[in-house]
Amino acid sequence: MHHRRRFFWLFVLFAALAGVVMLLWNAILPAITPARPLTYWQAAGLLLLCRILFGGLGGSSGRFFSRPPRRFGNPWKTMSPEERRKFKEEWKKRQQ
Repeated sequence: MHHRRRFFWLFVLFAALAGVVMLLWNAILPAITPARPLTYWQAAGLLLLCRILFGGLGGSSGRFFSRPPRRFGNPWKTMSPEERRKFKEEWKKRQQ
């Protein structure tokens, strides 16, 4: 039962986002470019295409909008006070 409820809310979210895409496209692009207005189904298709091309299909996490994994730890934690001081000095030199 939990999966049906989740699917329902994902469908509602997708439908709402498609409507937002359609409204934004039709409000902005036809006024500044020769683009034609989109229908709701074209906006839904565009949203799905962008999700496939730029967002993947869920990957290992299975979340719709997930953060990329952190590949590196926090190097600041492993630095000695002397290394931190040198790093800060180098950073200040680069900023000038």
